[in-house]
Amino acid sequence: MPVGTRATVKAVLPRDLLETGSQMILANTYHMHLRPGEAVVKELGGLHAMMGWKGPILTDSGGYQVFSMGDICRIDDDGVSFRSIVDGSAVRFTPERVVDIQRDLGSDVAMAFDQCPAVPTDRASVTLATDRTHRWLERAVKRYREMGGEETGQALFGIVQGGIFGDLRRSSVDAICSHDLPGYAIGGVSVGETPDLIRTTVELTAPLLPKDKPRYLMGVGTPRDFFDAIASGIDLFDCVTPTRNGRNHTVFTSRGRLNIRNQGFQSSTASMDPNCDCQACTQFSLGALRHLCNTGEMLAGMLLSIHNLRFFHRTMERIREAIPLGQFSSLRDEVVELYSRRVSPSEL
Repeated sequence: MPVGTRATVKAVLPRDLLETGSQMILANTYHMHLRPGEAVVKELGGLHAMMGWKGPILTDSGGYQVFSMGDICRIDDDGVSFRSIVDGSAVRFTPERVVDIQRDLGSDVAMAFDQCPAVPTDRASVTLATDRTHRWLERAVKRYREMGGEETGQALFGIVQGGIFGDLRRSSVDAICSHDLPGYAIGGVSVGETPDLIRTTVELTAPLLPKDKPRYLMGVGTPRDFFDAIASGIDLFDCVTPTRNGRNHTVFTSRGRLNIRNQGFQSSTASMDPNCDCQACTQFSLGALRHLCNTGEMLAGMLLSIHNLRFFHRTMERIREAIPLGQFSSLRDEVVELYSRRVSPSEL
C-alpha cells in the first residue's frame, strides 16, 4: 500500500497510482485529524473523494505517532495526549475517539489504537505497552460494534504487539485474536531492531494469525522484507520506501539500484530500466531524467516515484506468479541480490 499521509501519495496522481498497479492506499489518522480535521473530510465526501481514489483506503490508528513523538506526548491507561505539530494545541486520542475519527474519514480499513513501545528490546516497557494495547482493543471493538461494526462497510483490524519477545508476541496474538475481527496486523517492528530480529519476529508471529483473514505487516516495505514476510504468510504491507526514494532520486530497477544524479548518466540515451513499462522508462532517457533531478524539476520526483511504485508492484505480481510454480525461492534470491546492488554508469 503506497502511503498517502495527508490524503495524497506525494508527487503521484491517482491515475498514475492505478497504472503502477496500486490496489489499496494508506492515509494517516493523526495528520488528517490535525488538518483539515475529520469533520471537514466528512463534509468533503470522505477520504475517497479527497484523494480522488476509488479503491480501498486504510487509515492507521495514530499508534505510530505515540512511538515517533514520544517527546511531546503523554501516555496513560485511558489514552494519549499530544501536542499538535501544526499549532501546538492539545490533542487527545483514546481508543473510542480513534474509532470515531476513522469513521468520519470514511476509510475502508480502520486500525485499532495501539501503543507501539519505544524500545522493542526492553521487556518491562514492551509488556506495559502490549497489555495496554489489549485493553485499548477491547474498548475500540466495543465502540466499533456500537457504531454498526462491519455492517457500515468499514473493517476494524487489531494490532499485535510484543516487541522482540516470543512469549509476549504469542500472548498478544491470543488476546488480539480473541476478538473476531475482519483482519489483524503485526505492529511494533522496524522501529530500531536489526533486520534479523525483525525477520525472526515476523516468522514467529505471522503463522499464529488466522489464515482465513488478511495479515498486515505495518511499516515494512523493502524487496527483501516482502519475501521474508510473504514466506511467513503476510498479505499486506505499507511503506514510504518507493516514493521517498523516488523523490530523493534513487530508483530500484531490474539491474539494481541507481542514483540518477550520477554524473555518468549525463549523456545516456538508455532507458532507466529496459524491463519496466512505466512512463519514466518508456518515454524518458536516463540523461533526461538526470537533468530533471539536477535542476530540481518537480517532474523528476513524480517520474521516479511512479517508477519505484511500478517496480514494487511488479515485484508483487512476480511473487504471485512464482508461488504456484514453485519458483518463490529462486525469485527471492534474484530480487534480493538486485536490491543490494548499486549500478554504475559503466555497466549500462
